Amino acid sequence: MIAALERVRSDFWYSFLKSPITVVSAVVVIVLVTCCMFAEVFAPHTPFDPATLDIMNNQLPPAWEKGGDPAYLLGTDIQGRDVLSAILYGGRISIIVGLGAVALSVLIGVTGGLIAGYYGGIADAIIMRIAEIQFSFPPILLALLFNGILKTILTPQAFAHAAVPILILAIAFAGWVQYARVVRASTLVEREKEYVQACQALGFSSLYVVRKHVLPNILGPVLVISMLQIAVAIVTEATLSFLGLGTPLTKPSLGALIQEGGEFLFSGIWWVVVFPGVALLVLVIAFNLLADWFRDYLNPRLR
Repeated sequence: MIAALERVRSDFWYSFLKSPITVVSAVVVIVLVTCCMFAEVFAPHTPFDPATLDIMNNQLPPAWEKGGDPAYLLGTDIQGRDVLSAILYGGRISIIVGLGAVALSVLIGVTGGLIAGYYGGIADAIIMRIAEIQFSFPPILLALLFNGILKTILTPQAFAHAAVPILILAIAFAGWVQYARVVRASTLVEREKEYVQACQALGFSSLYVVRKHVLPNILGPVLVISMLQIAVAIVTEATLSFLGLGTPLTKPSLGALIQEGGEFLFSGIWWVVVFPGVALLVLVIAFNLLADWFRDYLNPRLR
């Protein structure tokens, strides 16, 4: 058993290190996620605390341009907030929403797919009909609808305080279907295998069989989809925030920073929209490249 685990570990690192693009993507993801999640440590300023802002430092260009200040490496916005610090704080919100939405989508989709695939019958029919109806609508439209309904129901103050959980729920609501479809298909195959039938013949409960035997054997496709969906969830959150249905401007995500900076793009303050946009682009591309490698690594036909 130990020897087998060592071979798997050795093969993993060999495949990983053989791809320079994957290594660079992993480094970028680790650096960005670490700096954003610990923004209080890495950010040079506290951009969303009014007590720390100086309006006299507003609209400063990046430090390498004429009139720039080395204390504000990427410049400041119209309110005097440090753009680099705003990106780190905003990136943390985007990452939390992306990871949280994917985790919730996996929970809902895997649970529904296991029930539909293992038990079949009425449960299968109901879950799959709901999934098929929802699958006919674009995910971003469903997220917009869900988020818009809650924004209408809740007061502006309540919506602002609960913006991050609402975004997670909205994106997860739009993204669980593909997990359910993939898990159901894989469960239908695993259900007919000898080891599952042997467990059933020995009198093990369905919950035990699903949890101990079926679930571990279908996690490969779920992992691949999850890696790909992290980038999709981050982009979806940025889209919702850009449209004004996401985080408030007092605690903006990357999408909200882009939306706010876009209003001043033609005023010559290009850095307040370009740098958050570049940060979002790099984060999404890095996650996608890493997910592509995971997909290839877990595909037995490519090994």
